[in-house]
Amino acid sequence: MTVFTSIDVHIDSLVPSWLNLPEVAERLDLEVTRIRPLIKEGQLVAIRRGENKVLMVPADFIGDGKIVKGLPGTLTLLKDDGFTDEEILEWLFTPDPTLPGTPAQALRENRGTEVKRRAQALAV
Repeated sequence: MTVFTSIDVHIDSLVPSWLNLPEVAERLDLEVTRIRPLIKEGQLVAIRRGENKVLMVPADFIGDGKIVKGLPGTLTLLKDDGFTDEEILEWLFTPDPTLPGTPAQALRENRGTEVKRRAQALAV
């Protein structure tokens, strides 16, 4: 029997779609062995999901064959603020009516300056 935590269910309700590491590698045109280092370096964030606890990355983090502009810097700011990977995903994918949309959506639309400003304000 699989037991999902409320965090799993909550994150799944926020993140529209996921990619496993081979799919991320394919979209970035990299060897799959390069993806874990990108996660470790803070260029991407991934969590273990599903029954087999497969490491997965939100699909919205990859666009046009590269990591979405502004994502690595935003991840660094949030990690420096003490956010866990799950909290980072929750923050990035929770709608913010003042943006409008989610911070992840704003990054995809090249509105990273405003996203970073909000991430910095969290540290105050």
